[in-house]
Amino acid sequence: MEQRNAMDASKNHYDTLGVARDATADQIRKAYRRLARKYHPDVSKEADAQSRMREINEAYEVLGDAEKRADYDAQAERIRRGAGMGGSDGFMPPPGWEDGFSFFRSGGSGAGNEAPDLGAFFSDLFGAASAGPAGSGMGRRAQAAAGADRHAAIEVPLEFALTGGEREIQLQAVEIDAGGRPRPVTRTLQVRLPRGVRPGQQIRLAGQGMPGTGGQPAGDLYLEVRIAPHPRYRVEERDLVMDLPVTPSEAALGAEVEVPLPGGGIGQVKVPAAARAGMKLRLKGRGLGGDLYLVLAIAVAPADSAAARAAYEQLAKATAGFDPRRDMGARSGAATAA
Repeated sequence: MEQRNAMDASKNHYDTLGVARDATADQIRKAYRRLARKYHPDVSKEADAQSRMREINEAYEVLGDAEKRADYDAQAERIRRGAGMGGSDGFMPPPGWEDGFSFFRSGGSGAGNEAPDLGAFFSDLFGAASAGPAGSGMGRRAQAAAGADRHAAIEVPLEFALTGGEREIQLQAVEIDAGGRPRPVTRTLQVRLPRGVRPGQQIRLAGQGMPGTGGQPAGDLYLEVRIAPHPRYRVEERDLVMDLPVTPSEAALGAEVEVPLPGGGIGQVKVPAAARAGMKLRLKGRGLGGDLYLVLAIAVAPADSAAARAAYEQLAKATAGFDPRRDMGARSGAATAA
């Protein structure tokens, strides 16, 4: 019963995204996009939009990556079974211990990228039980070992990534309480991010990893940078991408149009004549160390007035020889319903 309660209190990323545990990668991605459109603080009117978006991003960070998802599922299964957690007293880590340092990877003891053995992790960190009475859980002694490196993720708004600067973060770390048992504690750190920091970029904080034992130094903390979803721009490595709606006349005749720039301000871009939907225009140096790409989309005005309808009818007559479905073998104006 205690194990079930501990599992219920832990974060369930599948519930956060509203997907089943056997959901496909495509289902997870679609659920994330749907929730991001609803809760992004820049567009949402929900009172808890900011906190919900943070939970949604955290869940997608895990479930959207095949390797991290496998690690998460393995940890959840260990917690559910209450097995392999180290010590003869059946120790269960308190809920929330994995926050911040979600996916432990040893830095220097030859560990690879396999799912972590949490029993070995706690044994290495806090010392194995010495030869005492079976099941007593007493006689633990610290072993001299350097602290392991740890990995966590930090999410920043796109505007902050463009300018860089200092940011305060809070992470859950593991410490030993007065009874010699591990417990999660909140740590507040000041992190300086460079201008134009990119998704996936690693920020190293020396000595901020797991503590060493027996007087050995602590490991390092590596922060993987994530860019929060933006309602207008998409991040593609060093570049930014934005959809740019243009009217049919702007696309056909060419035009100069205004575009909002990342970080603020308005820019001018020239749409060439005979432009097609999907064409990319580039604004050099307006990305995250790269460029801003504008993907043209044709926005058709509704024929919601007599004048607009008359204009469309006149356009249809003037362009009667144009058949956009010629390459499909269809005849213009001869479409039939099945």
